[in-house]
This record gives sequence, C-alpha cells and structure tokens, in this order.
Amino acid sequence: MASNWKLCGVCELRNISNQSAIWCSDCEEGLCDDCKDHHSLSKGTRNHETVTIANYKTLPSNVIQIAQSCKIHDQKYQIFCKKHDCPCCKRCVVEDHNKCEDLKDIDDVVSGIKSSNAFQDIEKTLNEIKEHIQMIRKDRKENLASLKEQKKHIGMEIQKAKTMINNHLDKLQQALLRDLNAAEETESMKIRQLLSEVEMKEKEIEEFHTGLANIKQYASDLQTFLAAKQMECDFSEQEHFVQSIIKTGKLNHTQISLKMETILQNFAMDIKSFGKIILVNEPDKLMIRQKDQQAQQMIAAPVIKSIDNLTLMLRQTVNTDAIDARGCTILPDGRMMLTCYNRHKVIAINNDGTKYFEMKLDRCIDIVYIGNNIICVTSGCKSSCITLIDVEKRKVIKKLHVAEYNEGTVISIDGTLIYCAGENGLKTIDLDNGTEGSIKSGPLGIQKYSCVTSCDKNIIYTKPEDDTVTCIDFEGKKQWEFEKENVLKYPHSISVDNDGNVYVVGINSNSVVVISHEGKRHRQILSSTDGLSKPQALHYDQSKNTLLVANKQGRAFLFDVK
Repeated sequence: MASNWKLCGVCELRNISNQSAIWCSDCEEGLCDDCKDHHSLSKGTRNHETVTIANYKTLPSNVIQIAQSCKIHDQKYQIFCKKHDCPCCKRCVVEDHNKCEDLKDIDDVVSGIKSSNAFQDIEKTLNEIKEHIQMIRKDRKENLASLKEQKKHIGMEIQKAKTMINNHLDKLQQALLRDLNAAEETESMKIRQLLSEVEMKEKEIEEFHTGLANIKQYASDLQTFLAAKQMECDFSEQEHFVQSIIKTGKLNHTQISLKMETILQNFAMDIKSFGKIILVNEPDKLMIRQKDQQAQQMIAAPVIKSIDNLTLMLRQTVNTDAIDARGCTILPDGRMMLTCYNRHKVIAINNDGTKYFEMKLDRCIDIVYIGNNIICVTSGCKSSCITLIDVEKRKVIKKLHVAEYNEGTVISIDGTLIYCAGENGLKTIDLDNGTEGSIKSGPLGIQKYSCVTSCDKNIIYTKPEDDTVTCIDFEGKKQWEFEKENVLKYPHSISVDNDGNVYVVGINSNSVVVISHEGKRHRQILSSTDGLSKPQALHYDQSKNTLLVANKQGRAFLFDVK
C-alpha cells in the first residue's frame, strides 16, 4: 500500500526527508530527483514502470491504497488463484493454495489488462451510464417546460371560457385552476425530485469517469486490474439506478389536458364543475438499452450455462407426507413448501427435512412465493379463488375471487399473477388493485392442467395431453415448441434457471427434462433410477441454483445444479 508516497523511500531509510519526484509501482515507493537517476540506470530497476508524483496524485485514493504486496507475508504478489479470485505471494501458495489447481503467473494475468475486453467493457458501461443520465436529465427538463407550456395554454382556455359565461361560474373556475396548479405542482415535484437524484448520480459518474481515465493512464497494471474489479461492484449500483428509473415508469411523460364540460357551450346555469384536469402518463421515448445484469468476469469471459454442462448432485431426500403433490416452491431461507391436493393442505418443510407446519385449505393446486413471507395458492377446477397465506403468521390473509377457475399453475411477475384457466387460457390479476386481464395463449391454446412459467419476454407452458411444451411472447406469438414423447410424457410442472433453460417434469415418463432457452436442444437429467415415481411438482430456485422435484406421493428430492 502506498502510504508514504510523498517522501523518497530510499532517502527515508537514510533518515533524510526529500520530496518524491516519481513513483515506482514495482518498488512501491517514491524517489527523489537524485535517487530516480540511479533507479533508472540500475540493472535491477531500469525496466520498472514509473510515473511522476504529479500524475500519481491524480489516481483515485482507493487505487493509491491498493497493496501490490501480500499484507500477511510482506512479499510481492507473483501468483493469481482463479479458484479463489485473489493474488498470492509464494508463501500464500504454499500455506493456503497448495491444493488449488488453477494458479496463474500474476504477470500473465495482468498483461494487457488496460486493453482487455473486460476493461473496455467497463469504459463502455461507464460512458453508457453517463449518457443515459444526461438523457434522463434533459428529458425531465423538457417535460417540465412542456408542463408549464401546457399549463399556460390551458389557463388561457379557461380564461376564454370564463368570459363566455356569467359570474355564476367564477367560483367553479377558481376551483378548476386550483386543481390545475395542484396537478402541475405534484407532477413537477416528482420530476424535480428525480432530477435532483439524477444530477447527484451524474456527479458521481463524472468522478468515476475522471478516475478511470487517470487509472488507465497512470496506474500500474496490477492496480488497474484490482481497481477494475472493485469498480465492477460500484457500477452495478449506478446501473441499477438507471434501470430502476425505467422499470418503475418514472420516465413516463405526464401530460396535462383539459376536459371541458360540453354544457358550457350552451351557457347553462346548472353545471357542477368548470372542467377536469387530466394527467396522462405517456411511455418514455428515450432509447436506453436494458443492460444484462450478469457481470462480466475479469479473468474469463462469461459463458452461458449449456445444458450439456449441467450436473445435478442430490443434496437431500425429503419425506413430504403428501398425497398427490401438485405444486412446490422454495422460500428465500431455504424452507420448502408443497401442496397436497387429495388432503387439501399446504405443507411447509424445514431445511433439515422436518415438518414446519401444515395448513388446511378448501382446495389447493399450485403454489408460488410472491415476497414478504407471502405465498399464493391456486384452488383448481371447481373454485375461482386464489388464496394468499402469510407463512410466518401461518394464516390466510386474503382471498382473491377471480372470474375463472384456476386449474393449472400460477406465477408472479412484478406484482401480477398469471394463472392457467384451462380452456379459458392464461389469465392475470393485479395484486395491488385486483384488475383482471388475459394473455393470448398462442395458436395451440391451454389445456385443463397446463402449467406455466416465464422467462424474459416470453411465457412457457405445458400441454400434458399433447406431450408438448410451448413458448410464446406476451402477444401470443409462438417462439418455439418442444415435443419428444420418448423422453417427456404428460409434462406438468415447469420452471426456468438463470440462463433461461427450461426444466419440465414428465409424470408418465418418470423424468425431468431440461430444454435449452431457444427450444432447440434437450437433455433428460433425471429418471426413475434417481427415485422419480410419478413426479408432478418441480421448482428451480434461481437464487441458490437448486432444483426441487416432488413425486406424486411420499418423497421429494433437492438437487444442487452446477
């Protein structure tokens, strides 16, 4: 760590205080004018990289503080362990990494880091964030100006209308103007608040941008390498800020318009209002690219998980005490939950396989976790009720009465439930306001016990009677269809992993098949030899990369997926 770069390190050993003129990253010390000449001529140091102190001072403070030697053993870093993602000295390798197989020479690892794809991606990402912040700031200011202009225009309309009628309408006019001011002020306040946040983020990005340029020019390769890894974490927060603005609809354009009472045209005296202020949120028109949230690795380029490379390791076999288990899920803390259709109950199981609790319901088909300790349970073909249960309180907190029977499975996407309603297709219900809707289910339709999941912009569902799995977009356009009766018979529960690969359980084939995200390739990963016997329920936990598969009766299996 460069803690005393202002003074010449060589002179300091001689109890002489001379100001440093250059900094040597290899020696990790400053050198005065006299010492730098000897340093540049000496055989052992003539090839060392040096920068002037003036330039070194421009590096971000956290980069200056990066140690290029082992703090424990006070030796230079010479090895990089890819397994533990850390630099090591020779003693570190002997004491802590002697069993690690993937060890690289540190010089090979950091060689060319400033021109590497990973570092260029950091620069590109930073520039994109900066550009997006500027676009957002400009867009919000334009919306502010348009709101003021619309306010002015509507005010003139109101004033003109006032002159056409008598004093009876004066009070109504004033009330409407107050509504207009309140509406404009409310929306403007939201925009100003967002602008304030955006401008703060813009300053932070500018600081990152300046630091990055200086790192690229003056930092050592090792400092650049380690700083770049540190910056990747910092940038995720900035990217999340931009994406959250887009996702939450904060860039929707609020428009003010006036809905004038038509009766005013006849100068009637019995009108009840002067008009109505209408706010319309138009979708934002900024072309901001939604960035993939999976971070790029510094050492190796990210590799999409191929279904050919998947390995399953049995972690746990669980006695479920369930007869006709139709649905299952995994809670954030690792507890498992299943529905028992024949006995009309929901079963919660602890991490160690013991029963946590069970709850009787009128009916239960599928189950999904929607956040805040709440699970959602569908009821089946003879009920139009979807039940919400608080797991911690162990009680029903709400029942959603929907227009259709919820015969198949259910998924939750951003506060909206999507459930299979048999021949009536895919239905939706908003958990906040109860608004119901539907999704086009493609040219082949939905069957009575179809199961559904989602991935990116697509809906994927099973058709048990046809032994098929179908992928459609939210407009109902078919993207792909899978049909391999020899490996997947009567497909039921369905789930996806972080790479979009689709996991489907086959009841009559006693199998679990994984289908590639584009629907072109498949692989059977579990069969009866793994203990499957009429498996009906399946859930992939993307946070832990675990797969839960439950037989119709008796047992469930939890696998680690790698």
